[in-house]
Amino acid sequence: MNLDPSTTKYLIKAKIHADGVVEKPDVVGAIFGQTEGLLGDELDLRDLQKSGRMGRIEVSISSERGKSSGEIKMPSSLDQVETCILASALETIDRVGPCKAKIKVDTIEDVRQVKKNQIVERAKELLAALIEESKSTSGDLTSSVREAIQVEEIVSYGKDKCPAGPNVSTSDAIIVVEGRSDVLNLLKFGIKNAIAVEGTNVPGTIRDLASERVVTAFVDGDRGGELILRELLQTIELDFITRAPRNREVEELTQKQIIKALRNKVPVDQYVEMYGLTGIVMPKDTLEAPAKSEPRGGRKDSRGDKGKEQAKEQGKEQAKEQARDRKAPPAPRPEPIRDEPKKELTDDQKLYVELLEKLSGRLKANIIDPKGAVIQELDVKDLTSTLKGYRKKVKAVVFDGVITQRLLDIAVDKDVQDIVGKKMGNVSKVPKNLNIWTLDDLSPR
Repeated sequence: MNLDPSTTKYLIKAKIHADGVVEKPDVVGAIFGQTEGLLGDELDLRDLQKSGRMGRIEVSISSERGKSSGEIKMPSSLDQVETCILASALETIDRVGPCKAKIKVDTIEDVRQVKKNQIVERAKELLAALIEESKSTSGDLTSSVREAIQVEEIVSYGKDKCPAGPNVSTSDAIIVVEGRSDVLNLLKFGIKNAIAVEGTNVPGTIRDLASERVVTAFVDGDRGGELILRELLQTIELDFITRAPRNREVEELTQKQIIKALRNKVPVDQYVEMYGLTGIVMPKDTLEAPAKSEPRGGRKDSRGDKGKEQAKEQGKEQAKEQARDRKAPPAPRPEPIRDEPKKELTDDQKLYVELLEKLSGRLKANIIDPKGAVIQELDVKDLTSTLKGYRKKVKAVVFDGVITQRLLDIAVDKDVQDIVGKKMGNVSKVPKNLNIWTLDDLSPR
């Protein structure tokens, strides 16, 4: 009885071609018959199979048009040298049955290495599945716990019960968002001073807060966000504006996107100038002035006798003034107005005017080095953040936008000498060691 080896180390693979029709028993018989005594008693195939050091010889062969071809597989548990000798012996077989044949060894596979590779590949698959499962499980647990905490942290603020973070009542600055989901998403990443408008009608609670706090409007990047922003600009006093990326909502942003959006917030006067929203912004005195109540009885001219008497007195006074004017001597003729001499600009100022004219209408900014060369051109909306992180020496900044307090503070920190902008915004503190010019200041008169 032939026994397969208990531990296969190598697998001999060979191709066979015969000039005639032969079958599997013919090939196996030729292998045993033509190698018998060829390799000595130690490598006799029959003895090796009986001792379990050689496995069962597998032959797959087919015939077509009077010729046969196929594959031979011989498992071996011998060492490398003995296995190679047996493989070489196969190539000495030149006949199978009555037919001429040729056997060619293709490869000798190290079965153990193949198994190791299979183990490694399978282990990788199992490990990847395990890591993915662990991620989803831990993520679900974390998000579940976090969401539970968020629901507990969110509060109803003010008489309008606006959804808000727990720090809205104590924070000096607040973030106005569109809805409850936006507040929850900001809470998820530790931002606890957000309050929601929940609709296009701005609640009185938020209007009251806006008069006392620094307010940042953080709205969606879609059409709805634009409408709410316009409503906010007309009803409350905003300080900064930022928006989610185009066609994205605040409630679906990641932590990185939220932090980036808040860092890139733009002062409201600069935002209005950039996007041409001047006509929809309510003036501050209108926002702060109380509504005047009309007298009872409507606006009909029913001032009564008291009103009529006041009108008569005013008429008498006007008549007296006209009589005095007629008696008074004629006023001397005014001297002709002489043109003021044109303003003399320095070389630096001439350069700034030239650069500002090139930037006009493009919402761009130029950063200038001490030699007067433009070292960078960028969008106005990125100016403050870029200048804040600048390491090179900067002499001047010329930009097609509104000069703000934040820009001036950063310019002082960076030892900038000149700031040139299109207009002056709400600046409460002007640094002494900084030259600030607008287009009007540098225009010749």
